[in-house]
Amino acid sequence: MQTETVVENPYRQLFLAQQANSISLRAQSWKARRKLLKGFLAFVTDNRSRIHQALNADLGKSEIETDISEVYPVVTELKHAINNLSNWVQPEPVDAPLTFLGTTSEVQYEPKGVCLIIGPWNFPFNLTLGPLVSCLAAGNTAILKPSEFTGNTSRLIRELVQEYFQEDQVAVIEGDADTAAQLLKLPFDHIFFTGSTAVGKIVMRAAADHLSSVTLELGGKSPTVIDSSANLRDAAKRIAFGKFLNVGQTCVAPDYVLIDKAVEREFIELLQQSIISLFGVDGHLTPQSPHYGRIINSRNFNRIDTLVQDAIRLGATVELNGTSDAAQRFFHPVILSGVAVDSKIMAEEIFGPVLPILSYTHEDEILPIIQSRPKPLAFYIFSTRSAFRQKLTDAVSAGAVCMNDCVLQFSHPNLPFGGVNASGFGKAHGRHGFLAFSNEKPVLKQKRGLTMSSFLYPPFNNRVKRTINLMLRWL
Repeated sequence: MQTETVVENPYRQLFLAQQANSISLRAQSWKARRKLLKGFLAFVTDNRSRIHQALNADLGKSEIETDISEVYPVVTELKHAINNLSNWVQPEPVDAPLTFLGTTSEVQYEPKGVCLIIGPWNFPFNLTLGPLVSCLAAGNTAILKPSEFTGNTSRLIRELVQEYFQEDQVAVIEGDADTAAQLLKLPFDHIFFTGSTAVGKIVMRAAADHLSSVTLELGGKSPTVIDSSANLRDAAKRIAFGKFLNVGQTCVAPDYVLIDKAVEREFIELLQQSIISLFGVDGHLTPQSPHYGRIINSRNFNRIDTLVQDAIRLGATVELNGTSDAAQRFFHPVILSGVAVDSKIMAEEIFGPVLPILSYTHEDEILPIIQSRPKPLAFYIFSTRSAFRQKLTDAVSAGAVCMNDCVLQFSHPNLPFGGVNASGFGKAHGRHGFLAFSNEKPVLKQKRGLTMSSFLYPPFNNRVKRTINLMLRWL
């Protein structure tokens, strides 16, 4: 009889080492965590030049863009955790109703244990090490799996982690989807994934085998509504920045615009000017422009181009375009107007430097378009009318709402970041990230002697009956 060969998981020993260490870390003071984070903060800032080089090689990011979108968010997370950890770790007292008279209760925050953080390729440094800050602040160990599509940054993350952390506290595993699949077979206490909705479903299925808790930071088609009262010049500049930063490869980028027909033409002209002003040089945007990055790879370059061509075939008008260069992965910004609602570009997240613009004549046309799609990660509203803004905010379920600006909500340290359903679930950043990696453990202490609950013990006689009737009526 032939026996089946059992293949040992190549990462099992590392997982077991972190599991053993995570138990010892539970006894560690929060001050030790803060000391670790302080050291890591200094380590990150000391290695900025290495980070600049890696991100430029992978995504064509300039030093300033890397500082803004990769280094600064991680540094902010570290500083915020360092300054607030002493408050986050404190047990939270809980008031007791009369039926619990004599008890004292509190919620304690304990580390979940061994965590897996799977990072994306679009902001590979920020979105891999940002969650690590929350993970360490909560007292956990972590295995990081950065994206294989940004090889230079992934290698740098591995090198930085090896230089600063012990492997049984933080380790980095490089590899492709098969590597991630092997890691997902291990019984992690928490999994934090940032990426596409399709892969998020795979992660969630794998987590179900071990009943691991998950945080899924996904994406979706984030709508932007502009009414006739909006400051169009401000809107154009802010949307241009939010959309074309990182060449549109941003999960919270405006994905499409719904604008009042009366101001559409003026807005398009201002948007054209803003894009060239922000990302071009001397009125031109070319592969030599130092402020504009690159598409991650040829597959995504071709995918985006296919979306644009399909929209044009269905009647969209090209309002801005230029010469793209597939060999250099340089995709010129594209603005499309008159986009068909049923075109491919309105069905999937663009994740590239293309902005479809749809116009409306009556405000009641807005919500059916937005609500017919999965719940977005972000919803942007440009308007000076507070009643209009509130009406849309109340009607649209989204991960976040940002009014009269774009992407700013992501970097706010006191706001939770996360999606809804198809755009993800679970929250990140600041205290919300700390809570994502913590178990909120209730602790109840009962006094000695006679207690309220004593009146409900068997035998269930008339005395107990009178007591429960009293409780049902008055308590």
